[in-house]
Amino acid sequence: MEKNQEFTVTIEDMSEDGAGIGKLDGYIWFIKDTVIGDRVRARAMKMKKSYGFARLMEVIEPSPVRAEPRCPAARPCGGCQLQFMKYEEQLVFKERKIKNNLMRIGGFREEEIPMLPIMGMEYPWRYRNKAQFPFGLNKNGEIITGFYAGRTHDIIENEDCLLGVEENKEILGIIRGFMQRNRIKPYDEKTHRGLVRHALIRKGFKSGEIMVCLVINGKSLPYGERLAEELMQIPGMTSISYSVNEEKTNVIMGKEIVNLYGPGYITDSIADVTYQISPLSFYQVNPVQTEKLYGTALEYAGLTGEETVWDLYCGIGTISLFLAQKARKVYGVEIVPQAIDDARRNAKLNGMGNVEFFVGKAEEVLPEQYEKSHIYADVIVVDPPRKGCDQMCLDTILRMQPKRVVYVSCDSATLARDLRYLADGGYVVKKVRGCDMFPMSGHVETVVLLSKGEIVSKKVRVEISLEGMDMSSFQKGATYGQIKERVLEQTGLKVSSLYIAQVKEKLDIKERENCNKAKSEDAKQPVCPPEKEKAITEALKFFKMINK
Repeated sequence: MEKNQEFTVTIEDMSEDGAGIGKLDGYIWFIKDTVIGDRVRARAMKMKKSYGFARLMEVIEPSPVRAEPRCPAARPCGGCQLQFMKYEEQLVFKERKIKNNLMRIGGFREEEIPMLPIMGMEYPWRYRNKAQFPFGLNKNGEIITGFYAGRTHDIIENEDCLLGVEENKEILGIIRGFMQRNRIKPYDEKTHRGLVRHALIRKGFKSGEIMVCLVINGKSLPYGERLAEELMQIPGMTSISYSVNEEKTNVIMGKEIVNLYGPGYITDSIADVTYQISPLSFYQVNPVQTEKLYGTALEYAGLTGEETVWDLYCGIGTISLFLAQKARKVYGVEIVPQAIDDARRNAKLNGMGNVEFFVGKAEEVLPEQYEKSHIYADVIVVDPPRKGCDQMCLDTILRMQPKRVVYVSCDSATLARDLRYLADGGYVVKKVRGCDMFPMSGHVETVVLLSKGEIVSKKVRVEISLEGMDMSSFQKGATYGQIKERVLEQTGLKVSSLYIAQVKEKLDIKERENCNKAKSEDAKQPVCPPEKEKAITEALKFFKMINK
């Protein structure tokens, strides 16, 4: 086979990014815009030793699961990898993707993966509350906007993406007309000239509020007030601003935001929680599915109102505030200072005083607060970026030993890696459920519940003689479990076995060798707080393990 040579093949499988996979004479071909069951004619484009990439030329026999794309730009645009597949089959594909990664990367057996049905959408269109549109020039020198073609920075003209809100088309038309009238040029990546780089558009689905933020290659936007006046005519327009980004970078947003109109943010709600969203805020793009995703995370957390919860990689506090509705205390950690500012405002906006936020890396803040401030966690929730959790973060989770870990993931491959690490540390995967946050694309969110593993006991018949045995070393009085129950019943406090052991040692109550002690002399452990020490002491008195 040579480059540009055409061939016929049947699609037998699909890759993780949604490309069809066919085999011809033992050679593997990846063909975009095809689905399992398609018989296609394709042209060889790029070839490696054992596999190659080909371009779809014709669908000779369409698969029963094939669908006609609704968007005319579906093929050249890089955003909708699965628009050629019926939606119910997209859900099957994504569920299989999660399971395969857990087995292939995580090393879990199929029976160790308790999969629940994926959460799909009734109407998988117009779901995105956020879009970022690059601006450029076409071959005729006309200003265009749309999306980048797959794996390129070539703009595919499209002002009405069917995944975005209907207002996008009108807003982009106003911006483009404004640029034409005032001779404002779009940004050129090659020359680093031109002013307008991107337009960020956000809409609150429940509030109806709209935000527009232009990203510019300069310190100011000429005639910005005129643009704001035009945009203000659109119903729901709440915030208009521009972001300064003069760097030679693929990062879209700059750090400086200049406000032209409105408060600088919009609001939106997920269930009963309201959020302020600024141009730099991370906020899930599919609010309908986000409610399902966070609702599942809350369900898996199993909160009764008495728990201390850590929310790692918390962003603007979306999950934190969800959890705070049913937790005693929630601590959120996020590396982006602006996001934490938003999170604190959101907590105040919702009148939630049981939430505290920290700026920093989760893998640094969590160990510090655990070791220095002795902040324990009954439940830890993680929602990391695509790269997954840092190993230090996972190690701290294993040291803290929370009863439950809820892992929300946007990448099932890194999820599988991290679950294996936690499983090797003694945790058991109890529930796995996908949530289709991005219909028509190959991406899928997953929420997983892990709990501390249980030691399986085996009954063994042993005959022993008590004659002559020294009974003084056997523990007298209540068990650790009984002490914990007594403390909880009398004071409402939860205490660990470690704290009980520390109090016993302080009171000179003899313990079994190495019982609840550090593995090394240098090991750092939290110290029992005074109020819990008092409660444990009272319980020991109750069980007559010390004199009153």
